[in-house]
Parts: sequence; C-alpha cells; structure tokens
Amino acid sequence: MALKFDRRQVLRGAAAGAAGAALWPIDAFSRDRLVIRLDRDLQNLDPAYRIGPLEANILRGVTRRLVKFKPGVVEFENDAAASIKQVDDKLIEFTLKEGMRFQGGFGELTADDVKFSFERFNQPGPGGKKSTYAKDWDALDGVEVTGKYSGRLVLKRPAPALWMIAIGDGSGCIVSRKAFDALGEKTAVQLHGAGPYALAEWVPNQRILLRADPNYVGPKPYFQEVVLRPILEGKTAQLAFRSGEIDFTSLEPTEAAEMARDPSAAIIKKDSINYVWIGINVEKKPYDDIRVRQAIQKAIDVDQVILGAYDGTVARARSLMAPGLLGHWADAPVIKRDLPGAKKLLADAGLPNGFKAKITVLNRPTFQAAAQIAQANLAEIGVDLAIEVLDTGTYYSSGKGDVGKNLELSLQRFGGKLDPGFQTQWFTGEQVGEWNWQRWRNDEFDRLDRIGQSTVDTKAREAAYIRMQQLMADSVAYIWLTHEVNVFAGKTWLRPSILPNGDDWQYEHFLEA
Repeated sequence: MALKFDRRQVLRGAAAGAAGAALWPIDAFSRDRLVIRLDRDLQNLDPAYRIGPLEANILRGVTRRLVKFKPGVVEFENDAAASIKQVDDKLIEFTLKEGMRFQGGFGELTADDVKFSFERFNQPGPGGKKSTYAKDWDALDGVEVTGKYSGRLVLKRPAPALWMIAIGDGSGCIVSRKAFDALGEKTAVQLHGAGPYALAEWVPNQRILLRADPNYVGPKPYFQEVVLRPILEGKTAQLAFRSGEIDFTSLEPTEAAEMARDPSAAIIKKDSINYVWIGINVEKKPYDDIRVRQAIQKAIDVDQVILGAYDGTVARARSLMAPGLLGHWADAPVIKRDLPGAKKLLADAGLPNGFKAKITVLNRPTFQAAAQIAQANLAEIGVDLAIEVLDTGTYYSSGKGDVGKNLELSLQRFGGKLDPGFQTQWFTGEQVGEWNWQRWRNDEFDRLDRIGQSTVDTKAREAAYIRMQQLMADSVAYIWLTHEVNVFAGKTWLRPSILPNGDDWQYEHFLEA
C-alpha cells in the first residue's frame, strides 16, 4: 500500500485543475435511486462540528470545496475554484467559478462564503466552544477577499497537510454565510450547499434522502436520489441487502465470507489506515500509576482479540500509523503477554488482589467481543472488568468534558486520513476533554505535532511522527489492536467510489457498472 505523499505531489494535484428502523419499501426501488446502509445515524451537519466520516461523506455530496478528490484516487481536481495556486509556503490564491448557487434560495456562492466557511473553524462556536476540527485550519491566518469571486488564503506558517485534510476534504466544505445567519443552530440539522446533491429529508434513525440538485453547475450525478439508511446491526443489514432493500453496505471483516455467497453481491476489500485501540485514562486512579497500566497491557492478549473478535481477518497493529503512511514506525515493539509480570506490577503498585475496573465500548458486536476477551484476560490477574455498552450518542459523549474524567478503559476506533498529522492531532494536550480520552499530556508530543504540521521537510516530518509514537508507547496509555480491513458489499450492477482510506465515500461518483 503506497500511501506516502510529499508536498510536490499534493500541489501538482491541486494545480491540475438502525436496527428496528422501518425498512425502505422494496417496491420503491429503481435504478434512479441508490440505497446505502449507514452503521449509525448522522448527528451534526455543520462541517466544523461534524462527528466523523459519515457526516463528511454527506457534506461532500451536498456542498462544494475549492478542490476535490477525483473519483477513488488521491489526486485533486478543481471544484468551486476556476483556478487555484499555491504562490508560496504561506499564500494560496483562488478564483471561483461564477453562477454556483446555494440551495434553499440563499444566493450565489462567493469569496465571502469561502472566508466565512474557513475562518469559523478557529472562532468560538455555540456556547464559546471551539470547533472539533479547528486543528485542520490551525495554520490559517485569514482569508482575504479580493473580489466577488476571488481571494487569498493567508497562512501563519507552512502547512503541508492543508490540501489533504482541509481544502479538499470535509473541513473545506463551503457553506452559505446567509444560511448560517438565518438558521443559527439549526444548521446542525439542515444543510444548504451548492453541490450535486441537496439534502431533501432527514428522518432521524430511519433515513437521509439526498436528491440531485437540478440547478447544480457541473457534471450531474448518476443517481437522482441517494437514500442513506441507518442500520446499526450487521445481521439486519445483511438481510436488507439480500432482500434488495439496500444496495451497498460496509461489513465487518467477519461477515464477508457469508455475504460472498449471495450471487447479487460483489465484495470489495481494501487495506485500512484506521486505528482501533484500548485507551486508559491516565488521570484516574489507579490508572495514574504506570505500573497498573503496564499490568493491563501485559495481561491483554491482543492476538487473541484479533482471533476471537475479528476471526483473524485483520492484522495486529503495533502503533498509531498504518503501514504505508508517512511516519509508520516499522520497528514498533510487539508487546507479548506476560501474566507473572503483570501480577508483579500490580503487587508493586499495592494491588496484589487486583481491583474492579470498567471498559466503555460502542454497541458493535466486534467491539463487544473484543471487550469480553479483554475481560477474561484481566480476570487472570485479579482485575474484575465490567463492560459498559453504549449507543452512539451516549458513547461519543462519554469521554468529553468533565464526564470524561470518570472514564477508565475505553475501546476506540478512529478513521484515518492520508496525512499523518490528522492522526496525531487527536492526542495532543488541547484535545483533553474532546477526543483525547486517555487524558495523556506530553509537551514533547505537542511540540513535535506542531513541527509535523508546519515543516515541508518530509524526512523531518517522518522523524517527528515516529518519535511521537514512541512517546505514546512510553505512556502505556494505548493498547493498539488493529488498523482493520475495509470490507464492503455492493450489488453486482453497482460501481462505488471509495477513497483509499476506505471511510470516505463519494456519493456523487457512484455509478451503474
């Protein structure tokens, strides 16, 4: 998997131009409509406060960006920009296409909307809260509007990842200033973009309907309607696929073999750069003692987790960065199970008889199975591990704010991007109370993260990211499980468009094979 990109490659690309929910009626199907299963419901359609790839996929289909990824590849083409050029390390100039109009009667897309869309990432939001994805635009000093359709992105420092994770991706989605002024907080559940699809309907926990916008300026999407169906349980999704009620779904790797027996299914497998781990809250007793964390690490049999929860269908992860990414730590150690060593560490920490613990997991069968194996492993050293299974909304709030101080162990899964800076940004000190649920802080890690985000020297970036992973290993706050494998089932007549990271789906480029 060759996924290393340097700044020249990026700039060349830019310059080049629910279980239980009612099922969609089967008689409503036609080739004008594509029905896609989601593994959860969407939560927030504000680009700056989106939860993850699910929201970003919808945003990319409904809004425009200055540049966008070509179908299925990491190469840029112009989107809202008629022209765009990186003048130097700290200046990008753009001119917009004319005549692009926002849905909902909110007028023409102009350079002022670009300024509003990008600058708001680093401005206080509702309740004074900072944007979840503020780091994506951390290098932006401001957007200078030089004309109705032209402007300049002025940077405070070089930002080699800016094109990959901001300008061309979810954080680069251009929204309407007028719509945000008019709708206020309703923008979390309403979306008026200028992209190929319009958000026609959102019935929570049942469906999201995207409909082709007849006023879209650009190539029309193949499907007139895309119906997104939240179905949490994998078995339910398989039944819906076999009955023709959905046309495309992600699968757990353990489900692929069974689904492959369906003659209407085409199975797609892609190497993943996601990362799944068991995190430990280093601030909460007794986990503030590194010996306790080391004992837990030595007791959990990661190979057994891979075999039992994933049926051995995925490879074991040893660090944050997946193979093929810039900064992959090829020499990362493999922690071997050592029960005598784990028991001695607990005794040295004053816990010879063990203690009661809790692990928090999302209600996905694979994650619950992984937690059950960890539970059995830890019982062997006297740790009585309770498993807390939460639904989506509750789970994603469990590590945030003051509530997160009470978290103990948690099984987490983050989607990766093709620049290492996206992966590391969630573990900095400023993310404590947001996505850094381990509550681990390290000044050297934060300093190296700033170096990685600002230097254009590829070797220096690589060295920084490897060192950052070494610091994470030293903390013993992270027990890495797997980078996963992305597995999908689509109807044999469907040609989906999926970017190499596997989580990013391009609805406007799905075609009939």
